[in-house]
This record gives sequence, C-alpha cells and structure tokens, in this order.
Amino acid sequence: MSKIKGLAYVLGDNIDTDQIIPAIYLVYKVEGEESKMYGKLALSGLPEDIIKEQPFIENDSFTSKYTVLIAGKNFGCGSSREHAPLALQKAGLQAVVAVDYARIFYRNAVDGGFIIPYEIPKYLGDYIKTGDEVEIDLENDMLKNLSTKETYSLSNLGSAKEIIEAGGIFEYARKKKLIK
Repeated sequence: MSKIKGLAYVLGDNIDTDQIIPAIYLVYKVEGEESKMYGKLALSGLPEDIIKEQPFIENDSFTSKYTVLIAGKNFGCGSSREHAPLALQKAGLQAVVAVDYARIFYRNAVDGGFIIPYEIPKYLGDYIKTGDEVEIDLENDMLKNLSTKETYSLSNLGSAKEIIEAGGIFEYARKKKLIK
C-alpha cells in the first residue's frame, strides 16, 4: 500500500486509552468473529458531547466511515493496553496523525502492525475538519487535505514502517529470519 485515502476524524490533546476503548469492554476475544466488537466500541469512551456531535461509529455499524484520525499531543496516554490500537484498526482506521504519542501506545500500534502512527510538528485540527477527505502518501510522508488542497509533511516512520508493513513485530522477525 502506498497511499491511504479517506475521511478524517479530528480530536484534540490527551486522548487516553480509556477513551479509545473503555476497560469495561476488554472482554472480547482479539481474534475471530468476536473481535469486531472492538471496532464497534472504538472511541466510545469519548465525552458524550463529542460522540453526539461527531460519532465515530454510526448506528449499529462495526466499522467507521473514517480512515485517518487527526489528534493533538499525547495520543494514547493512560493504561498500556494493546487493545487501543487494535480497536481503531478493527473500526477501519488505517492511520493516526498526531503531534506526539504516549510511548506505549506508539509501540503497541507498531509492534502489533495495527495502524500507522504518524507524527507532525503542529496540530492539524486547526486546518483539517472532521469529514474532510484526506490522502496520505506513505512513500513521501505527506498528507494532503483533498477538501482544501493543502499539503503537510509528516515525520518519517523510519524502521517502524517495515514492522507495520510486515504486520507486526513477530511477522517482521519471521520475515527477517530472526525467529521461526
């Protein structure tokens, strides 16, 4: 995959793992048919006014119409659950573009190969609105707001890109013949 194209969902700073997937919902299996519940419940811990104004998951769907999440500082703070990036992936999200991440969320996103965690030096929520159509060029680390024609440089993923493309740290290690 060289490009991600879809609708943006915009949030602010300090979105924690309990907002991404509340602990009460950590009862479903992470593989198989039951795992789709994580997608249905993704971002269900956001404040009620945000959920009402701009629902991430609509009605009884298990996936979202949004493919790129735009966030501010400290995305994924809180507990160290790997269910947070899993829930976003199950919801159909392919990338998060944030000013920075809580370290454990970033590692869980990369190590599990769940979503692409791009960083950007300035908060894009001032320029991109929920529902704008965006495109991420993975080869050139660029994000284009197709709704406004504005383009932004993203931080290079470095070696994390290979791990994500392999499907996670274990698949990467198998590919590199580091494990069997």
